[in-house]
Amino acid sequence: MYIAMNRFRVTKGSEAAFEQVWLGRDTHLDKVPGFVEFHLLRGPEAEDHTLYASHTVWANYAAFEAWTKSEAFRAAHARAGDTKPTYLGHPQFEGFEVIQTVAK
Repeated sequence: MYIAMNRFRVTKGSEAAFEQVWLGRDTHLDKVPGFVEFHLLRGPEAEDHTLYASHTVWANYAAFEAWTKSEAFRAAHARAGDTKPTYLGHPQFEGFEVIQTVAK
């Protein structure tokens, strides 16, 4: 498995607008081979921002990489620039190969 995350520092007062963009968009992920699941995470608040992360689980790195080169990726990110005024700086990408999974 492979986990892809983007961290967003959303400016104070812009949280609802940021969440609405994510909740109202078509991710196109259901059409992508190797996609497992997606989570939008709200984290701790700082003085000037609230931390958010998009968390996507893939069958493997190859499936994630294929997604980033797909038409579905371009469609899902077509309006990404619309949220820039709501967050500080660029999103920070983090990718992880899963070494161990413990399930119930």
